[in-house]
Amino acid sequence: MLRTLRHREFRLLWTGQSISMVGDGIFFVALPWQVYELSNAPTALAVVGVAWTLPMVLALLGAGVASDRLDRRTVLIAGDVLRMGALAGMAALSLGGVIELWHLLVLSVFYGVGEALFQPSFTAIVPQVVPQEDLLRANALKELVEPLGIRFAGPALGGVTIELFSVGAAFALDAATFAASLVALLLIAPKPAPGDRAGVSVREDLAEAWRYVRAHAWVWVTLASAALALLASYGPLEVLLPYVIKNDLGENADTFGFVLGAGGLGAIFAAALMGRRALPRRAVTVMFVAWTLMTLLTGAFALASSATQMYAIAFVAFGANAVGMVIWNTLMHTLVPGELLGRVSSLDWFVSVGLIPVSFALTGPIAELVGAKATLIGAGVLGAAGMLGLFLAVPAVRDPERGMAAAQPVSGA
Repeated sequence: MLRTLRHREFRLLWTGQSISMVGDGIFFVALPWQVYELSNAPTALAVVGVAWTLPMVLALLGAGVASDRLDRRTVLIAGDVLRMGALAGMAALSLGGVIELWHLLVLSVFYGVGEALFQPSFTAIVPQVVPQEDLLRANALKELVEPLGIRFAGPALGGVTIELFSVGAAFALDAATFAASLVALLLIAPKPAPGDRAGVSVREDLAEAWRYVRAHAWVWVTLASAALALLASYGPLEVLLPYVIKNDLGENADTFGFVLGAGGLGAIFAAALMGRRALPRRAVTVMFVAWTLMTLLTGAFALASSATQMYAIAFVAFGANAVGMVIWNTLMHTLVPGELLGRVSSLDWFVSVGLIPVSFALTGPIAELVGAKATLIGAGVLGAAGMLGLFLAVPAVRDPERGMAAAQPVSGA
């Protein structure tokens, strides 16, 4: 995998992203802990989650069009600036002792829009800085570093920072990681989108991408099944996992960080393993099995009676997720035409995460009604059923692994 770092611009992109991913891991600990310090109720964090994810979803399609029309590096920079500004505001308010729930709601909107701008352009820019023969290794390296930052180093660092200093200090440290990412992006040459979109309307741009998605079952089935799985499991996992750790296990922020860190270790192990191998012959099947396992294990957190058991569950769950992500990103990079990649990626994000705000909105009331643990168990079972059900119902989803002409680049990778 490390051979991909011989490409200077990918090395810069990877370095900046790796640092900001540590910040993402800090954020996933700092935000819920700040909310629970202000209001120890799952509904409060669910509302903040809606404020973060709903603007992200609404901005994704426009962000995808922008990434296929504008300089992709510029779009990435805009995304980092918005997120850095939102985090700096959270840090200042928290350190000043004046932060309120509505502050987090407003600033989370800007954070979500920044994330929407960044993600499609990041997917689209990778083939512009990495040769096709190195794409599988580049994706494996990204999936190795992502859990290292988001699920391991970041959460552990965030939990320790909160315990030693404050939540505000954790937000400030997160903002600094996005400043580092900005520096790395500024050292990369401009990356205009391939193709000339002059005279083409935004509606036509989106329609072209949607036609591509509809024509390829491996794309639309994956997006639809991911949407169902995330609707069922994302809100409960993000809202109720820290709640159960804090209230049922009686643990603190650093334990929450270390649970995420154990998941990061599992993902690192899985990504390293994937990076040493070719793409699996039954790539789509392996991807769906891995994601189904990840979703099902969401419910297992409710059955854990100790932090140690949660560490083990997280290790397996996030390791399975990493396997699926390496395969998915490689399929996207090798099968989707470059001039469509930004828009198809934005549709990927829009469809698959589009119901996450609903997931957040439902989590609080359902948890109040049936309890946090029952909600987690139900989320895991329903999410896994949604993921696996569509895969079994539409055999054409496995077309890339059946040797179709469109799938030949995958074999080469």
